[in-house]
Amino acid sequence: MSTIAREDVLSMLATYGNRTAADVRERIDSLELAWLIHQVEQRYGVELDLDDDVLARMSTVDNAVTALGEVLAED
Repeated sequence: MSTIAREDVLSMLATYGNRTAADVRERIDSLELAWLIHQVEQRYGVELDLDDDVLARMSTVDNAVTALGEVLAED
């Protein structure tokens, strides 16, 4: 499976609210997280079944990159 980079996550989050990647804050709120998961599923053609521990870890961009990288590597 493909890897995911910080720039990918920033790009996907930027599409929520039509922002630039530079306007994306480091902290990810719950609506942004739902949007990000949807975007990852669309981009990579996967269905993510993330448990509460993984979701809780994804509160920042860096942590989301790490968690998504681990999940995508499993597929």
